[in-house]
Parts: sequence; C-alpha cells; structure tokens
Amino acid sequence: MRESDTPEGTAEGGLIGKFYFRIFTVLLFAILTVSGAAFAIYMIVTSTNVSMILLALAFLALAVVSGFFNITSARLYYRSYFYRKHIDDITAALAPLRSFPTVAIVVPVYNEDVEMVKKNVQRLKSMDYPKDRIRLYLIDDSTKPDTIGALRDFSASNGIEFIHRNDRSGFKAGAFNNFMRYSKEEYLAIFDADEYLTDCSFLNDLLPYFEDKDVAYVQTRKTSFDGTFFSNSVKLFDDFFFTFIQPARAFNNTAIFAGSCGIIRRSALEKVGGFPEYVVEDTFFSFETDINNYKGLYVPKIYAYGAPITTFTALARQQWRYNYGDTQFLKYAIGKFMSEKVRRNPHISKVDYVTHGFGLNYLSVMLVISTIASILIVFSNFSFAYMSIPQLLRANGMQQTVEIFGFAAFALSLMVPVILTKAYFKSLSRGIMVFVLNFALAVVRFKAAIAAMLGVNPSMHWHRAGADNRHNASFSLFNTSAEICLSSVMLAAGYAAFYYNNITGSLWLAWYGFMYLAATMLIYKYG
Repeated sequence: MRESDTPEGTAEGGLIGKFYFRIFTVLLFAILTVSGAAFAIYMIVTSTNVSMILLALAFLALAVVSGFFNITSARLYYRSYFYRKHIDDITAALAPLRSFPTVAIVVPVYNEDVEMVKKNVQRLKSMDYPKDRIRLYLIDDSTKPDTIGALRDFSASNGIEFIHRNDRSGFKAGAFNNFMRYSKEEYLAIFDADEYLTDCSFLNDLLPYFEDKDVAYVQTRKTSFDGTFFSNSVKLFDDFFFTFIQPARAFNNTAIFAGSCGIIRRSALEKVGGFPEYVVEDTFFSFETDINNYKGLYVPKIYAYGAPITTFTALARQQWRYNYGDTQFLKYAIGKFMSEKVRRNPHISKVDYVTHGFGLNYLSVMLVISTIASILIVFSNFSFAYMSIPQLLRANGMQQTVEIFGFAAFALSLMVPVILTKAYFKSLSRGIMVFVLNFALAVVRFKAAIAAMLGVNPSMHWHRAGADNRHNASFSLFNTSAEICLSSVMLAAGYAAFYYNNITGSLWLAWYGFMYLAATMLIYKYG
C-alpha cells in the first residue's frame, strides 16, 4: 500500500499502525461507558420522588444505548488493527488473471457537470484491461435537457452506451436495475460521476478476488481530493468509516458495498433480485448478499478520488440521505432478523447491522434527546444539579466519586472524537470541526430519521437563494430555523438557571445552546 492510501498524516508504521493506540482507544471507550452507567445509577439511588426516578431511568436508558455503541466502537477500533495482515494473506494467495471476463464500467449520472463527467469517463477508458472485454455505460437520470443532450452526444462519439430514464423511480437503485436489462457483462465496475480514476490497475488488481465463487463484491477505499479546511474535515467522516469500520466488518466477510469504487459479480446481483430500491441501495444490497451466504471483501487501497464536499448545504443533503436510508435499513433489517432464514444463519452479525443502521441516529437522535433531558436534569431536585465546581471538589465519599463519573462522562463525550482524530489523523483542528459538525447536523439527521419512520418523501427541501449562498443571512436563517429554535430554548433555559443561581447548570445549557447555532454559522460561512 502506498503512503497516500493511508489516512492523512499517517503511514504504515505510523500512529495508525501502532497497536498501543488501539488499546488507548479501547480504554477511552471503556471509561466513557462506565462513567455514564455509574452516573445514571447514582441518579436512581438519589431520587426522592416519582418524577426524579422516571428521569433517572430515562438517563439510564440513554447510558445503556451509549454504552452499547461505545463497546461496539471499541471492538471495531481494536479489530481493525489486525485487518492488514488478514487481507495481505488473502492477496498473497491470489493468482494473476488467467482469462479476462467481461466487465461493464457503469457511471450513474444525475444533472452532473457535463465537463466533469466527460473528463472522468475518458479517464475510465484508460483502464489497464483488454478493451474488447469492457464496455462503458452512462446511466442517466438527468432532468435538464441540455445535460441529457450533451451526454448523449458525448456517448455516441466515444463508443459509450447511453441509457436515459424519464422517471427516477427507485432512485439510483432503479437506474441500475433498469441498466441490467441492457447489459450482459459478467462483472459491474461502478464509479460515481465525480470520481477520477488514479490507478488504472483497478480491474487487474481486483478481479482475481472473484476466483472465490462466494465473493459477491469487492469494495475499495473511497475518498475525495483535498480541498478547503471544511472539505478536508468533512472527509474525516469517510476516513473513520474506511479506516476502522470497514476493516472490522470485513473480518466477518460483511464489508459494506459503498456504492462506487467497487466491483459486483452479476450473478450475485441477479440472485438477490437486483438492487433493493431504497435511497441507500448499497447497504441493502450488502445485507441481501450476506443473507444469501455471499462474501463481501474490502481492499483498503485508493483507486479513485471524488470531488470534495465544499458547502454545508451539500453536506446536510448527504447526511439527510444517509440517515433517511439508514433508518429505513434498520426497520428492514430488524424485520429480516425475525425470518427463519436469517435467524438460523450463524454467520450474520446482527450487532454489526444494528450498529450500522442506528449509527447516525445515535449521533443525532440521541444527542437531541440528551439535550432535552439536560434541561429536565438542571431543573430537577438532584443535588448535583446545583453544585458548583468548588462544592463538587469539597464533596466527600461516594457522592464526590460518582459525580466525578458524571463529569467524566460529559467531558469524554466531548473530547473522544477530538482525541481520536488527533491520535489517528494528526489534526486537532479537524477533530474539533468534526465534533462541531455532529452538533450542526444533529437536527437534519433527526428530521431525516422521523421522515423515514413516517415514510414521507425522502427528498430534503431547502430554500435556494442562488448559485452561491455563502454569507447570505436570510438563506442561513431560513434553512436552520429548527436549529435556531432549539438553541433559543437552551439559551433561555440557561438564563433561567443562572437567574436561580445555578451557575453550573446555566453553563451546561448555554453550551448546548451555542453548539446548535453552529449549523447557522456554518451554512452562513460555507453556503
């Protein structure tokens, strides 16, 4: 693996390769889990009325969910360390291609920049593979006549199959399922329209893995070109997923197909009935192949770079789609778990799939619920709610110990993402930005989860003020009205706590209030 294939600032043998950093990570999550549970139990023990007990039990439920994710995260971080040797052993046993199967190189398009598509598709034609064994397809769902016409003409003059649909039923999955009627190739190599191939050995490197007839797909590491501080910070979401989660899942042969920069075996796709027509079709497809006893492999090497996300609006739309789809998937997977076929399948990791489906909800829905719960705690009769830091330090015995646990749980919940980003990706500032982004995106993700539960339109509707919405106050205020309302409630509650001389509680609520304003500030700065 080249140094550029590892997370920014790390190389083989660097921080990412050091085992003791995995142990450090596990300890962080263990302390966070124990602290949260101990504080919740303390709340129950010190409750003096029914309302306090109910609030304490609610906090305990939050602590249990948080503990589940902390333990799961620790497991993922720990196991991912060993994946390098695992995939290297598999790769070492591969033989070079003895024959060259037919491959469809497929690029889905939806109102993309035409010049970008042309450049990236022309680059795909440079793939190091017999030209008579590959065929390029543009599967176009565009609605702009100029875009459709330009891409049709480009395809005709470059020997590319152009398939256009007039309706977007099934979204990207529908476009792929429609494409399957026009192609016969044995394998599908998929690239997004914004991805530029940088390593032309893609097919020669990956097709040998399919000698194992149980392999349904091979996924490579996805990333984007470097850009601004904002876009490089956003890229950390993918970096965490492909550095820790994918390798750990791949030990169970259940790496998630990530939608592009990968190859799919056509017969496997046909056996599961094509792509399930949901907004995150790749996750559903991965799950279906697992149910049908196929394997999914992950090769942690970069073969193509996508366009960076440069605006907060684009990030919010992406996160809306992800959490809408993940919430759909969670409902879908739990239903499948009840079926006899899945219940009797010993190799399907239900924990992995529940964690994946609930992951963004944990970062958003649980955060919003915890925020609201903090108001109730501050204005409750719990003794610690009215304690200042000096009083806390003067407390004795068990009360001081457990209240310190509560403080540790709160502090670590803020610091863990920052610490991990600094440790593994050598960037404190980007770690802080990721922490801020999770607050800024919490309401968007929360609304997406509710929309998915209610089955309403998966599209996210934002007011558009123009091509460049940076430093547009009305655009920022209009599109973050929910975040502003939540922030106002928290700041008002903080002021009320201050009025009643609850300084610690006031600071706690004000902190939350200001953090939710990050959405308004980020959309104002980045558009």
